[in-house]
Amino acid sequence: MIHATRELAVVAAVAALLASGEAVAQQIRAKAEVTCRPAPDVLEYDCTVTLTNARTRAPLPGVELTIGADMPSMPGAHSVAPVKTAPGAAPGTYQGRLALEMHGDWALSLNLAGPLRDRVVKVLRFEPDSVGEPAARTAPGRRPRH
Repeated sequence: MIHATRELAVVAAVAALLASGEAVAQQIRAKAEVTCRPAPDVLEYDCTVTLTNARTRAPLPGVELTIGADMPSMPGAHSVAPVKTAPGAAPGTYQGRLALEMHGDWALSLNLAGPLRDRVVKVLRFEPDSVGEPAARTAPGRRPRH
């Protein structure tokens, strides 16, 4: 009888683990597209973030989104406090203004809260007149290929 009770407890525990694994597998993950352009003030950029369900590509409206920024080349030395975004005109779009400390590559931390909690990190290169892909990276001690 005691042996049967233990087996039942093990089966129940395994079933609970499987159920929690399915819940994690079904969790929605966000995909983000970020476009930024220089604002009128120096080192300020207007950014638009488009959030979609990574699996279905459906827009993700109703999310509380903040954008923080850190310079990957100088961890801890240059970081910007997260700014709140406002919903854009289209579903799943959000707009915010970043005030950076200097030009260069910045890792944007897109923090989602509300019904969906997630974090997406995008690295962009911020220049005085444009924003684009980050500069090519090479491993320490290696020279870039030309």
